[in-house]
Amino acid sequence: MWFGLALALGVAATGCQGAEEEEEELPRFEVTHPLRQDTEITRSYVCQIHAVQHIEVRALERGYLENIFVDEGQHVAQGAHLFQILPIEYRAEYARGLAETHRAQIELANAQQLREGNVVSENQLALARANMERAVAERDLARAHLRFASLDAPFDGLVGRLMVRRGSLLEEGELLTVLSDNHEMWVYFNVSEAEYLDYQTAHPDGEARAVRLRMANGRVFDQEGVIQTIEADFNHETGTIAFRAGFPNPDGLLRHGETGSILMSTPYPDALLIPQGATFDILDRTYVFVVDDEDRVHAREIQIAAELPHLFIVAEGLEAEDRVLLEGLRRVTDGDAIEPVEREPAEVIEELEPHAE
Repeated sequence: MWFGLALALGVAATGCQGAEEEEEELPRFEVTHPLRQDTEITRSYVCQIHAVQHIEVRALERGYLENIFVDEGQHVAQGAHLFQILPIEYRAEYARGLAETHRAQIELANAQQLREGNVVSENQLALARANMERAVAERDLARAHLRFASLDAPFDGLVGRLMVRRGSLLEEGELLTVLSDNHEMWVYFNVSEAEYLDYQTAHPDGEARAVRLRMANGRVFDQEGVIQTIEADFNHETGTIAFRAGFPNPDGLLRHGETGSILMSTPYPDALLIPQGATFDILDRTYVFVVDDEDRVHAREIQIAAELPHLFIVAEGLEAEDRVLLEGLRRVTDGDAIEPVEREPAEVIEELEPHAE
């Protein structure tokens, strides 16, 4: 009898010890809540910087380059004299035009006197008047050619490289230099189709959006720009469309042809943030393990609104009060019980920040 009682007590003790060991063997994993806070995402786009006006200055007439009045890199005002070409042929034509005009004026005066005396007919007087008008037109044409030999700045700007030297024999249309008006800069950058659709959805009324410019030396330009226009067509080879932002350039720091990066920020008010390491993918879907009130894990699909370094902004699938498994994602399956170790979401995200890019 005593032997049977001892055996029964031994079995009961063994069962209790096994239950305690089973409870102690539950895996301990860290869990946290999504962090809700206002967030801003800044995207960077490689860009090309252009002057608002950038033109080629070319010879309008054939002739010798008589003088150069500017230097490379010089700022000139509108109307400033740039080049003087010596068109010998048109100078002679202008002198001939003056002489022909003078001769025609004399012939017209004589014809008018003779007509008053009824010596010549009305037709002869009209012919003299036509000869006079033709001579004046030829003189004015020769003077215009001479005027084309003097090249002036059509706007305020910077003179580029001088492609010719004094005394050069120029052909009509030959490139002399370039002129850039850089008081305002047009900055072009390419945006993907998805980002273009997001932008248009967020700005349906065409409201101008502010952007910043990171220059080639890594510094951010001290003037803020705005998106002014979007090109009409997508590039089918790259799947992108070009945006143009305008930047004031009061100090002339930016020059035509520079490169940089456009920084475009998108605000996400009251965003829900979780670490990327708390997610896993199955095919093209993203999941997290949510821990229920009984400390059991359940896989739940979520929708990602945007991505930050080591963080996701959740659009759908989670609430701020949900508990999310932080570690051991490959060591649990749906419905497993765990021993959760609670972590504050701000503390978890702060630990990721030093490693953010």
